[in-house]
Amino acid sequence: MQIELRVCQHCLDGDHGNDRRTEVINDMVACAERIKEYKEVIDLDAVHIRKVREDEPGKPASLPVVAASIQDNQVALNDLQLVTKGQDGNMLMYVDPQDILTVLAGNVDEISKAVPGDITVDLSPTGAEMISDADLGARGPQTSQESQ
Repeated sequence: MQIELRVCQHCLDGDHGNDRRTEVINDMVACAERIKEYKEVIDLDAVHIRKVREDEPGKPASLPVVAASIQDNQVALNDLQLVTKGQDGNMLMYVDPQDILTVLAGNVDEISKAVPGDITVDLSPTGAEMISDADLGARGPQTSQESQ
């Protein structure tokens, strides 16, 4: 199993002036680095962190998939994504920042249950809020009829 986190180096460094995005991307990278450090605990073969810049083609580090969108009638590669590849060869791609951070933080949580000591990652207030707002309930989303 492998994971590959793709982030914008400029966003990571705060060059784009969006402080909240910079905080969250730094949280993602911190989580991915912690997962990489303890990858064998959750049976990961590899953890890749790819930091892309505007002046490069931005090819993946290992997993051959890149999300794209249409901007101004042109294909634009996403500069933020998480790709996971399972033992069965299936790949999952996450492009929503909340989903990416939730998956990464969940992996750190799983590792923390199996190793002694504190391996948690100190998340920014923005990142912590994103995770707390994630719909992780086993029952799935509630409809208005179910809550009555």
